[in-house]
Amino acid sequence: MAAASLGITTPTLYGWLGLSDQGLLLLRGASVTIDYLQAGPRGQGTIWIAQSEVHRIRELMRVRPNLSPSRSQSNKTPSVTHQHITAKLGRPED
Repeated sequence: MAAASLGITTPTLYGWLGLSDQGLLLLRGASVTIDYLQAGPRGQGTIWIAQSEVHRIRELMRVRPNLSPSRSQSNKTPSVTHQHITAKLGRPED
């Protein structure tokens, strides 16, 4: 159920848990550790992830647009002028 809530497959979730255990899980460039419980005498049973933890992981996966400030006309580079040219430009007259 946690995998479906995150929009990933169960094998992907298991892979994420394994990476989390090793401290190697990255979501959107940030290191993430997933808090979960695993039942069974040798930790081979059902995996339990709290709904709050699933919600936290979903928020870490959320894409937020990074809007850059719009440029105004006053920020444009002025056109290049040639202030020190004193010769007449164009084809030389014969």
